[in-house]
Amino acid sequence: MFETAELGRKVDKPTYASEVQHLRPALLNVQKDLGRSDFSTIVLISGVEGSGKPEMVHLLLDWMDPRGIRTFAFGKPTPEERQRPGMWRFWMALPPTERMSIFHGSVYQALIDSYLDGGAGDANLAVMLDRVLEFEQMLASEKVLLVKFWLHLSRDGVKKRFKELSEDPLQKWRVRKEDWRFLDRYDEFREAAEHILRKTSTAAAPWNIIEASDSRYRNLTVARTLLGALQERLSRPKPAPPHPPPLPTTSPTDTILTRLDMSQSLTEKEYDEKLPLWQGRVYRRVERLRRQKRAMVLVFEGPDAAGKGGAIRRLTAAMDARDYNVSAIAAPTDEERARPYLWRFWRDLPRRGKVAVYDRSWYGRVLVERIEGFCSPEDWQRAYHEINDFEAQLDSSGIIVLKFWLAITPEEQLLRFQERKTTPYKQYKLTEEDWRNRTKWDAYQIAACDMIEKTSTTPAPWIPVEANNKEWARIKVLRTVAKRLKEELS
Repeated sequence: MFETAELGRKVDKPTYASEVQHLRPALLNVQKDLGRSDFSTIVLISGVEGSGKPEMVHLLLDWMDPRGIRTFAFGKPTPEERQRPGMWRFWMALPPTERMSIFHGSVYQALIDSYLDGGAGDANLAVMLDRVLEFEQMLASEKVLLVKFWLHLSRDGVKKRFKELSEDPLQKWRVRKEDWRFLDRYDEFREAAEHILRKTSTAAAPWNIIEASDSRYRNLTVARTLLGALQERLSRPKPAPPHPPPLPTTSPTDTILTRLDMSQSLTEKEYDEKLPLWQGRVYRRVERLRRQKRAMVLVFEGPDAAGKGGAIRRLTAAMDARDYNVSAIAAPTDEERARPYLWRFWRDLPRRGKVAVYDRSWYGRVLVERIEGFCSPEDWQRAYHEINDFEAQLDSSGIIVLKFWLAITPEEQLLRFQERKTTPYKQYKLTEEDWRNRTKWDAYQIAACDMIEKTSTTPAPWIPVEANNKEWARIKVLRTVAKRLKEELS
């Protein structure tokens, strides 16, 4: 794989100077065009030790307008980053539409380390590879251009580079003892890198392997490649905006939701007895969650007026206010629309010992965005897999995930709408949007059944809740949370 990057190609000074005169203005012009585009760009700089990765980052910032670029140097995770799943810090570094980020170092160093520890068959490596591939494929689907560079040196090239730096009084600080030790494991490193690059060079995000023995050749090749990638992406025609799909003409008759026993209920006396009992259990188990440094994510979805807010309030009343956060998800802001749809949910993931409650969630992609035509069929269909992968990462990082679908009948919804309309302190809850959504009841029920079928997994199950009786629903939610905490923490 690296043979063509060890040919010893060079560029002389006059040629370099001439090329730079044309490349720099071309890069600046294409960066201006990026600022008027519908996509963002990530430039990933990785490679062999001594190949000039930091010099390459500095050069790109010098040749382009640094005001439109953010640079991230990823080393060992910080204490803040260790509080969340491993991919969190890379999600937080995603640039908004029209902007560029440069990643110096990335998840690939962890992949190589895992290979060196366990070999190509290591199970942990296979999981990490899958996550990286899913991440990069999603970025491509969500209008992020990923340009990956691997700067390569042979063993002799690394040794020569270290020697040159060590003999330069102004540069010798760049070579540390561990850098020299890298030479002892160079062959293993090369084998690991070859395996990782081969597995992760895809049509959506191919690797560009650049010979780095001559800095002028390296600089020109990286700059030309980046320029070409940006020009090609800018030349693509913009896709047509999605259109709302036709509404179903028949109602679903035999589904997981239609089979729920909607007559389930509690009397006022039963509710008053059970509420403090289950709230107390939740309180004690959330305390244990904090002591064990675990975290929990609770998702609430359902039709308008299904009682999500009431169930959440009874649940959070059983927790210390310092231990939880409730996110009421509305239409995305401009900042959120400028990034992949899961970005805003990664941003708000809880730290260890905390509980995050979502009043509506990332499932908007396969519910409201699907029904209203805010995204294409390809977007919401691939979202099932992306969401399952997201929740699997939460589970593997120790986050407990529970998802509640609060189900009511259309007749009960109408009664609640009418009550909101006539009760002054509830009128703010009822909007024209609620009435409009009601006309699409069947479409939302079909979408909900698809969602439950395709995203209810062992680590992140959907719990359908019979919610025609609010008291029954609230106790079922509390009981389910308490029992899941007991199972996970005992």
